[in-house]
Amino acid sequence: MLDIDDTFDAVHGHQQLRLFNAFYDEFGFQPIVVFDGEGRLVGTLLRPARRPNGAESATHIRRLIRQIARHWPETEILLRADSHYCTPQVLDLCDGLGLRYVFGLSKNGRLARNISALEASTAARYVRTPGQKLRRFKTFSYAALSWSKPRRAIARVEVGPMGRDTRYIVTNLEGGRGKHLYEKLYSARGQAENHIKAWKTHLAADRTSCSKANANQMRLMLHGCAYWVWWKLRAACPKRSPWRRAQFDTLRLHLVKLAATIVEKKTRIIVTLPASCPRKGLLLLLFDALAPPKTA
Repeated sequence: MLDIDDTFDAVHGHQQLRLFNAFYDEFGFQPIVVFDGEGRLVGTLLRPARRPNGAESATHIRRLIRQIARHWPETEILLRADSHYCTPQVLDLCDGLGLRYVFGLSKNGRLARNISALEASTAARYVRTPGQKLRRFKTFSYAALSWSKPRRAIARVEVGPMGRDTRYIVTNLEGGRGKHLYEKLYSARGQAENHIKAWKTHLAADRTSCSKANANQMRLMLHGCAYWVWWKLRAACPKRSPWRRAQFDTLRLHLVKLAATIVEKKTRIIVTLPASCPRKGLLLLLFDALAPPKTA
C-alpha cells in the first residue's frame, strides 16, 4: 500500500527550484512524499511549489516502482492518491505495470449526470427523516475524453444538516462493494496527512534553507532517516499502550529529553538514569527491543 501526496514547504531565500505559489501566497517547494500503509516513509522528492502534472507524476511513480520491484519482485502494490494524481498518464502507467490503484476523481458535468437520480432520491429521503447524515453509493463505468478506456468509478453521495456533498473515486479493483472501497480503503489515505505532519512539524523537515537543490534534497533524506528512527521506536512500544499511538514530539519529550549521565567506554556506552525516572520501565523495554542481535 503506497500513499502518494505532496505538501507545501515555504522558503525565505533564493534557493534553487523555489517557485511562487499563489494559493499559499509564498515562495517555496512542493515535495512529493510517499508512505506505505503502516506509516513508513518510502521516499521524498524535492520539486517546485506547484502541483505535479501527469507526466511528472508518472515518471516519479515509475522510478519508485522500479526500485521496489528490484528488491521485492513478487510484491503486489496498491496506490492511493488524491484526484490531482488521477491523470491519463498515471492511469495508463498503472495498467501497464499491473499496479492496483484507488484515486480520487474530480467532479464534472458528465459524472454528475450519472448520479443525478441518486442525489435527488437521497435528498428526498433525508427530508423525510432529518437528523443524521445519509450516505449512499453508486458504482458505474466512466471514461473521460482523455482516458484510453473506461474504468470503474464510485460515487459517494452524502446529505446532512450542512447540505449535499458528492465525491468520486476511480479504481481498477474488480471486487468489493463501493461503500467498502470508499470508506475503508480510499478514506484511510487521510492518515498520510498525519504522517506528513510528523515529518514536517515534529521533525522539522521543512528546513530546506540550503541554496542548492541537491543539498535540500539531502536534507529531506536526512529528515526521512529521522522519521524512520522515531517510527521504529514507536513500533517497539507495547501494542496496547498509548505510546504506540503517540506523536513523535510526545515521544521525544518523554523518552529523550531526560537528565542522564552518559559514559563512553571502549566497547559500550553506559547511560545512567535518575532513580526517579518516570519512564524507566518503558525505557528498559525499548533498550531490549531495539538492541542489536547478539553474535554467536
